[in-house]
Amino acid sequence: MEQHTIVTLKKGEGRTIKSGGLWIFDNEIASITGTFHNGDVVAVHDFDGYPMGKGYINQNSKIRIRLLTRKMDQDINEDFWRMRLSNAWEYRKKTVDTDSCRVVFGDADFLPGLVIDKFSDVLVVQSLALGIDRYKETLVDILKEIMEADGIHIRGVYERSDAKERLKEGMEKVKGFIGSEFDTRVPIVENGVKYIVDVKDGQKTGFFLDQKYNRLAMQKLCKDAKVLDCFTHTGSFALNAGIAGAREVLGVDASELAVAQATENAALNGLQDRVHFECHDVFELLPQLESEGEQFDVVILDPPAFTKSRDSVKNAMKGYREINIRGMKLVKDGGYLATCSCSHFMDYENFTKVIGQAARSAHKRLRQVEFRTQAPDHPILWAADESYYLKFYIFQVVDEK
Repeated sequence: MEQHTIVTLKKGEGRTIKSGGLWIFDNEIASITGTFHNGDVVAVHDFDGYPMGKGYINQNSKIRIRLLTRKMDQDINEDFWRMRLSNAWEYRKKTVDTDSCRVVFGDADFLPGLVIDKFSDVLVVQSLALGIDRYKETLVDILKEIMEADGIHIRGVYERSDAKERLKEGMEKVKGFIGSEFDTRVPIVENGVKYIVDVKDGQKTGFFLDQKYNRLAMQKLCKDAKVLDCFTHTGSFALNAGIAGAREVLGVDASELAVAQATENAALNGLQDRVHFECHDVFELLPQLESEGEQFDVVILDPPAFTKSRDSVKNAMKGYREINIRGMKLVKDGGYLATCSCSHFMDYENFTKVIGQAARSAHKRLRQVEFRTQAPDHPILWAADESYYLKFYIFQVVDEK
């Protein structure tokens, strides 16, 4: 259908794609000529007929078109997908340890709506846009061929298209095997730490790869330390602290399942005597620890996104402020705090402001060790704001003298 359908933008619209992004919203379109089905690839022209590129259209979504290419003569066929996936894989080989990594990160790899994570010899696929959904099995086959050429045999693929975003595209949530079944508890090693990743029932795709090098950055600060890891999920920061030689580590999460998996992961690494996990609401636990006079050499705050929309940013700021005040009060004088936000709506300026407010409220002074973002296998595409979401600070916390 792509040859027959032309979408023309209103005058002065298309700001996102003109600045390098990939989205065209429903209110930016002046007219559509030709027939199409949702999910088809269409041509996009500016108001004056200037060709802007091709992308898939979906009238169920506010993001009406997601651009695939700026080349009007580019056919969207198997060669195109192979080129995009090869580029994504070659980039990972240059920038990260590929034993477990994100191989495709949606818009940032010019494959809007597609996420593919590799956990050792298993792929986990998440399809979040109708346009890419119809190609997902082809894409998986091509990616397996690309990896096979590098001597990497993928033994199984699991689909985790069970995110709410699919509902906005008019699709149902889906999860299950693509191809033959396999054991969905997958062993991986990251930064020298062993984990069992539950690709079927773990959060999102089973494990958060975006913090890989932030976890590594914490290792040197945790030697001989007493460490508190809040919102530990399956124990990753706590286990990095343990493997680096921490004296005593407490990891806390509100999910019983996560705590059970974290405890299993500690045993897997022979750290069960020094790294322990408990199920608590962190907001309730921290004031309790403070009232008991507890102090830690290192406190790590890795909360879930407190905001998933622009409207709730103010409320989220209260949550981040509160958790950081509590966390800072538990760091002994001269100890270290790692604190982060994984919501792209909570931008760098707001997050930084909130931490400053928390420090003043807690009567602590912060010496910044470093500021980090997500690992390079989650590249930040300038002009695609949602691809920049993780803000990660490491501070030394000193009492006001």
